Amino acid sequence: MNYSKGEMIATRKAYGNALVRLFPKYPSIVVLDGETSNSTYADLFAKTYPKNYFEMFIAEQNMVGVAMGLARRGKIPFISTFAAFFTRAFDQIRMAQYAKTNIKFVGSHAGVSIGEDGFSQMGLEDLAMFRVIIGSVVLYPSDGVSTEKLVEESVKHFGNVYLRTTRKETPVIYKNNEQFPIGGSKVLRKSQKDVMTIVAAGIALHEALEAYEMLKKSNIFVRVIDLYSIKPLDLASLKKAAEETKAIITVEDHHLEGGLGEAVCAALSQTGAKIYALAVKKMPKSGKPQELLDYEEIGSDAIVRKVHENISR
Repeated sequence: MNYSKGEMIATRKAYGNALVRLFPKYPSIVVLDGETSNSTYADLFAKTYPKNYFEMFIAEQNMVGVAMGLARRGKIPFISTFAAFFTRAFDQIRMAQYAKTNIKFVGSHAGVSIGEDGFSQMGLEDLAMFRVIIGSVVLYPSDGVSTEKLVEESVKHFGNVYLRTTRKETPVIYKNNEQFPIGGSKVLRKSQKDVMTIVAAGIALHEALEAYEMLKKSNIFVRVIDLYSIKPLDLASLKKAAEETKAIITVEDHHLEGGLGEAVCAALSQTGAKIYALAVKKMPKSGKPQELLDYEEIGSDAIVRKVHENISR
């Protein structure tokens, strides 16, 4: 699938597109969904390759158990549902690590940016849940290109992978030939004048890029890093940013505990780097996506405020 820069597409739809594109190359792929396929876009695969699709209905525990069996039989199962609903199956997910299985978990509708669906549907604990699994890989793409590339990286990697997708459409920011190795990151904005570094992923990355433009108008320059691989982390790029700028601000549409910010803090704990974490810290509400990002202080305005606050110090 080729995307044009600036094209608006939700990463959840790019996930469905990727499955359809990749199956002929990787015929061991099977897709399971918990009766959310029209929202996760697993239905694109189901319509194209119905014999390799399994509707598991609202039974996430069973879905993970079946995926374990399929993986042990040599298949590459992709299992999808709303990120929040994977919490129901944590016992099975936990056991998958001991079975040394090869499952690709895909959680859509992550964070407060899902908007009007409300707090019961918001995946805000999922990064923490999957980061704690032994040997797991945790990926969080921000646009259509990075999603497609990370789905393929997930296929090629043997082991349990979590891919976090977003409900809201976001603009394509990468060229189609960009590579996204597991354990990497992308430095999207950089100059010799950078005073701080903003580290983000997914929906928050677009807020960070908007904040960059706002700060630039005031002749304030910041580095922006897309930390699409949350586990494992690109430690070299993070250390370099910590050395070359005065502080790091992490931004994420996830609870503070166990998310991207804590991963960065742990990785840089021995460096003495100043790190400020913007995350979902208030009880979420129902509302428009941008309203909720601003309410939780993870939108572009909040990022700009945090930069100014630290400069003034």
